[in-house]
Amino acid sequence: MNDLSSPAEAKTRRAFITPERIGVSLLFLMNGFMIGAWAPKIPEFAARLELSEKSLGVMILIFGLGSIVMMPIAGSQIARFGSSIVSKVTAVLLTPTLLLLSLIGSVWSGAVALFLFGGLIGAMDVAMNANAVATEKGMRRAIMSSCHAFWSLGGLLGASTGGFLLERIGVLPHALFVTVVAAVMIAVAWKMVLQDAPHPEEREAGAGRRLPSSPLPWLLGIMALFCMIPEGSILDWGALYMRNELSASLTLSGFAFAAFSFTMAAMRFAGDLIRDRFGAVNTLRVCGVIAMLGMLTIGFATSSTMAIAGFALAGIGISNIVPILFSAAGNLPGMAAGVSLSVVTTMGYSGILVAPSAIGFIAEHTGLGSIFAGLSVLILVTLLLSSLARHADGAHH
Repeated sequence: MNDLSSPAEAKTRRAFITPERIGVSLLFLMNGFMIGAWAPKIPEFAARLELSEKSLGVMILIFGLGSIVMMPIAGSQIARFGSSIVSKVTAVLLTPTLLLLSLIGSVWSGAVALFLFGGLIGAMDVAMNANAVATEKGMRRAIMSSCHAFWSLGGLLGASTGGFLLERIGVLPHALFVTVVAAVMIAVAWKMVLQDAPHPEEREAGAGRRLPSSPLPWLLGIMALFCMIPEGSILDWGALYMRNELSASLTLSGFAFAAFSFTMAAMRFAGDLIRDRFGAVNTLRVCGVIAMLGMLTIGFATSSTMAIAGFALAGIGISNIVPILFSAAGNLPGMAAGVSLSVVTTMGYSGILVAPSAIGFIAEHTGLGSIFAGLSVLILVTLLLSSLARHADGAHH
């Protein structure tokens, strides 16, 4: 399969849109759509299983644990079978999970289903990012940011249609609708996703099973973690901060995450062109400075308008840092792409999944404003390590 495609690849090297790019973009869209569709279901899920806020917190942690357990497993399977097969298998297994979450009636089956859902979301995440790296190499141009833009777009579609459909047609019809839409996305992507070969040479070296001994993936992981903690905090605490500390209306409070998501998605669509033009390191540095300004603006905001401007700035800044770090991880010299990517994605996503719960605890003593301002220090660390992003340019130079 691989040998046949190389002459064609040579021709499409500078093509802007290829079937492989559409295929991997659809995988990102579907993964984001599943997570987006789950978000508005959470209150209904909690009510059906009669969960207190504390138990719901534990359930959401189980979702995160599922991801963190399955991501490294996906990394080793990519070294064995190639990212295309792992992406497709995890996508197919993920498709019916929302239906499963709508049918269960006990806390234990709920915990198992959530662990599976989180695990498959995470495993598919590592695989589709590895496939995007392989597609970048084949096309000789950056595509990672726009892939992540499709993920943001999927999340936006899933979340915005979810609440509406749950109200109008009910829980099971909504889950069926999501399952059918996800299945259609995979069916369309199926033939287009880049068929990359497994990496037997990496497997013989034991790279598939061992954790990398080089510090590079761990440093990139810390950078991803330090960018995704602010992202997770905005997702979980932004609206509450607007409401409680800036006494914004309910509608205005909702604009906090909306402003952040919108600028993030828009900048991710532009991100690849910017990165191809100015290089990964320069792009990351400018993004880092904008993200720090955004977090400081949120933290020191005196009005809800000023805070929303801060959330929008933070979205612009954070948008392309993580895609660049994922590209860099997939292009580290002498290292299995799947393995280094699973380290960076696992560390990064644990920032979204685990850190926000700690923030609630600290906020009781300090207030959310000072936390948002303080999180700019994490982005500063990423700036200090920014020269590591140069590996991202390996894909297309």
